[in-house]
Amino acid sequence: MGVKSNEVLEISFDDLQPYLHANHAIYMEVDGNCYYLTDVNDRYWRVQDCSQKNEKGHYVDASELVPTIAEFLELPFLDGKSVHDLFDEAEFYASEK
Repeated sequence: MGVKSNEVLEISFDDLQPYLHANHAIYMEVDGNCYYLTDVNDRYWRVQDCSQKNEKGHYVDASELVPTIAEFLELPFLDGKSVHDLFDEAEFYASEK
């Protein structure tokens, strides 16, 4: 789990998939809520809710695990909406190590 950058990342939806493939994670803010979009050992993808942590101190999953980034970006997780659906109203931040 990385640390959220302070600067908004200027990224298009078309650039999001290659960005995730190269960087493995990104923070997304929507309506004042923060989500961590990340992979699991470079095999599965999930959305995590930054406002909740589990007993290990990791963000709690807000979506199921899926095997591809393309499937992940279309996966409903927030009131039936996917990352793709929420993209235009979201701000993105790099995940720094």
